[in-house]
Amino acid sequence: MNVTIKVAVKEDCIRLLELINELAVYEKAPEEVTVTLTEFIDAGFGQKENGLIIGFALFYTRYSTWKGCRLYLEDFLVTDACRGKGVGKLLFEKVIEEAKNGNYNGMVWQVLDWNEPAINFYNKYTAAIESGWLNASFSKEQTKNLV
Repeated sequence: MNVTIKVAVKEDCIRLLELINELAVYEKAPEEVTVTLTEFIDAGFGQKENGLIIGFALFYTRYSTWKGCRLYLEDFLVTDACRGKGVGKLLFEKVIEEAKNGNYNGMVWQVLDWNEPAINFYNKYTAAIESGWLNASFSKEQTKNLV
């Protein structure tokens, strides 16, 4: 299998949104994907490459008052048909390189407590997987109605 890790472009958005929906189904929350294709495209993208998109990693800078600037890995997915072939390793290590070369004070992400394959994958990298934190959020509609 020939794998190319690349920066996504506008033309990739349809496939990326398909992968995001696949991830949501895997995480047992398909109804939680509410972003539209237009909203997704508006986020902005880089250079063009050809080929089938089989995975993605979405990350950005997160500032921690305790740790400073850290790379935050929002989503990381390799489509089910391509798992176990080393693609995830290549993609994850590319993100680690971004954290290293971007002069971040580390890298942070979340993993569902029931997602044993992902936990085992991250443990291969000796990731510190914390417990004790609960996630909190407001939807766009809630923010409109709160204050």
